[in-house]
Amino acid sequence: MIRLALRDEQWDRIAPLLPGKEGDPGRSGENNRLFFEAVLWVARTGSPWRDLPESFGRWFSVWKRFRRWVLRGVFEKIFKALSGDPDFEYALIDGTIIKVHRHGTGAKGGLKIRP
Repeated sequence: MIRLALRDEQWDRIAPLLPGKEGDPGRSGENNRLFFEAVLWVARTGSPWRDLPESFGRWFSVWKRFRRWVLRGVFEKIFKALSGDPDFEYALIDGTIIKVHRHGTGAKGGLKIRP
């Protein structure tokens, strides 16, 4: 069983942007969701393509498809479409962990001219 990184709602937003779906000219993609999950697995783990689990398919086939999509600008199109509606689910901003530089603590600044 494959542990999926995307929830169904997230996949529903991405799926129409991908090539190889029914109705597109040319060959339809085998399983766009499984392929996209494989790409996310490699990005998340930082593993080389050769370490891709067998459940995602043959690593070289996945890599070739990834390379074709990169050259066609598919991922850029996805990023641009999703960046208009950011999801701040994981944004953690806390003022208690941010320190001010010692020069920015209220001392008078500016250029000092020395004689």
